[in-house]
Amino acid sequence: MSRAMVTTLAAFAFALVACGGPPGDRSTTTSTANSTSASKPAALIKVPDVAGMNHQDAQDTMQRAGLYNLREVDGTGQGRMLVLDRNWVQTGQNPAAGTEVAPDTVITLTAVKYTDR
Repeated sequence: MSRAMVTTLAAFAFALVACGGPPGDRSTTTSTANSTSASKPAALIKVPDVAGMNHQDAQDTMQRAGLYNLREVDGTGQGRMLVLDRNWVQTGQNPAAGTEVAPDTVITLTAVKYTDR
């Protein structure tokens, strides 16, 4: 394996660990076939405003609000991975701040490096 490939794989693994995730295993659900009560829909969450925030702080804010399905985008259009989140600043988000969404909604956080400004 080439040194460049090892470096790329290490950076990817670091990004996965650094981004964190929701506490506990949210990938499985329990169902009872003979349940007499109807499922209660999940409560909606108001999307926080993270405009201008450090990207790591923006992620933390979203997660504190209960939003864990976060997608990161390089705002310059270069397609770079946001590896060191503290080196990036928020320039956009979708859905917009104040929108009420289901907890599993994909939240897109657009950021640029501080050195790009």
